[in-house]
Amino acid sequence: MIETIRDETGAQRSLGYTLEIGHPDGGARCILDITEAHTNRHNVLHGGVAATLLDNAMGATSSLTADATGRTPFLTISMATQFLAPALVGGRVTATGRVTGGGRSILFLAADLLDQDGTLIASATGVFKRANLPKGGDA
Repeated sequence: MIETIRDETGAQRSLGYTLEIGHPDGGARCILDITEAHTNRHNVLHGGVAATLLDNAMGATSSLTADATGRTPFLTISMATQFLAPALVGGRVTATGRVTGGGRSILFLAADLLDQDGTLIASATGVFKRANLPKGGDA
């Protein structure tokens, strides 16, 4: 069953994206409807916003390997992002994470950011580490 998570973190509230978990492929999805608040000076989706969506999709996918709620903290160790096409105001983008390797505490992931037409906007790879954060810690 797919669960949509809204307004759970400060980044999510600031940017206005939603997080979906529970997809059969095990990948978390970050979905954003692009507004002018998300653009750069060229009026297209800012690369930092795109990277944030990719990072969060990979991090949440990591968490889903440990528990179905996706709340086990994993932290980004490294991330490489490739920007391939612009995304425009009024469009919707979706970042989907997938595990590509690793073990119990270190995972390797990849994610793609697609627009509503299926155009690949950006892609990323990352290394994520399971973290033991104090209660109340936000990953």
